Amino acid sequence: MQYNDLSYEKLSDRIYVCISNEHRFGTDAFLLAHFAKARRKDVAADFCSGNGIAALLLERDYSPKRIYALEIQKKAYDQLCLSAEKSDIENDKIIPVLGDLKEFKSDEELDLIICNPPYKADGAGIKNDTEASSIARHEMLCTIDDVCKSASRNLKFGGRLCVCNRPERLCDIMVAMRKNNLEPKRARFVSKNKKTSPWLVLVEGKKGSKPFMKIEPQFYTQSEDGTGFSDELKALYKLEVRS
Repeated sequence: MQYNDLSYEKLSDRIYVCISNEHRFGTDAFLLAHFAKARRKDVAADFCSGNGIAALLLERDYSPKRIYALEIQKKAYDQLCLSAEKSDIENDKIIPVLGDLKEFKSDEELDLIICNPPYKADGAGIKNDTEASSIARHEMLCTIDDVCKSASRNLKFGGRLCVCNRPERLCDIMVAMRKNNLEPKRARFVSKNKKTSPWLVLVEGKKGSKPFMKIEPQFYTQSEDGTGFSDELKALYKLEVRS
């Protein structure tokens, strides 16, 4: 494993994430982990894990029983392994898996799956400069239907799939969930402030559940005076919140 562009960012006193030019992370990973709210007894998986950021945040904030971190790109997977090795985490709490989610079958039924999938449908928009970036952002190797199909196969009855995506993909998400016996149960939109349209939507689907959906209060990332982060976002970043 020889890469010359790796560095680490500290998520807590015991947890680090390895980043590279191709595989970094954004606010959406923090929002997804917070939205999913894993329980300590949960056996979870992080699909499209990248460098493992969302899995590491689940461990930092909720400490579920186990997390399978599934990634198809070798360099991102290597970063995921380095992140897990550098962090002070119990053995087998985060299990990196190099593979295709379309073929993934867990050795145990899962309580929770989170996924920060490629946002753009393949063929929509301009591809990125590098193949790695294009794969991460466009549905070149998997679609939202592939995510939901694999989630349905691996979740126990009543298990949850939590995803984030662009609001324009909301219909695609809900159609794919219902098609695969994952009933949409919760959604939350994320905006910069009260005057701007949402730039992200978070959706939870529950396997085998009856129809009923809760729309949660809007999440704003900017403070009311527009000078910095909102208190809710600061809490996710573990920054000081002034009362």
